[in-house]
Amino acid sequence: MVILRKAIEWRQDGRIPFCSAVIVAAGSATRMNGIDKMMARLGDMTVLERTLRTFNACKCIAEIVVVTREDLIEPVAALCRDISLEKVGSVVLGGDERTNSVMAGVDSVSPHARLIAIHDGARPLVTGEIIRRTVLKAADTGAAAPAVPMKDTVKVARRGVIEATPERSSLYAVQTPQIFDADLIRGALFKAEQENITITDDCSAVERIGMKVHLTEGSDENVKITTPIDLIVAQAILDRRNAT
Repeated sequence: MVILRKAIEWRQDGRIPFCSAVIVAAGSATRMNGIDKMMARLGDMTVLERTLRTFNACKCIAEIVVVTREDLIEPVAALCRDISLEKVGSVVLGGDERTNSVMAGVDSVSPHARLIAIHDGARPLVTGEIIRRTVLKAADTGAAAPAVPMKDTVKVARRGVIEATPERSSLYAVQTPQIFDADLIRGALFKAEQENITITDDCSAVERIGMKVHLTEGSDENVKITTPIDLIVAQAILDRRNAT
């Protein structure tokens, strides 16, 4: 772990409790054909830098904890110092599974945190408005995540044979940041870890213990870099933003 800042000053908005953001950037990027997606260039900066700058600029985020691979701890810490990301409190080592990495980040947030936002470092085009909407909903309900309605028809299949076609109007693609009451997400992740349950998003951990997660408006532009073509799509979105 690299500690970048110890003291946290937070001037609270009346509607927004202290919210810590855990940025998860510890994956091995096995589907990127050898490209390190966190350090890949997107416009004039890396994917991870673009993500961190957005959260650092968001007024409803009080602090940031970055979770990353061992080989990136020092480079990421140096980046945060060099570009003066004053909200980044620490850069910590992730685990073998996503749940372990998220737990490492959650364990490192300030004791002042009342909400914890968990965001994929590989979603660099998230906006401050998406973050704020989700923080406010989580402050009201205890658990919130941005989502977009599914456009494609989804099939349930087994061994290559379709078994069911869910009603598309009820299906959503859930994005990040997923934001939770701090005690709620700690308990949900601890239970999943103790039961050796693999989860692909943090809403699942909360759902498993019977809690409801409320959806906010996401964006088709809030793409996750998972394969090389996603970098091309993200660059096209960025170019369009810069042209307007």
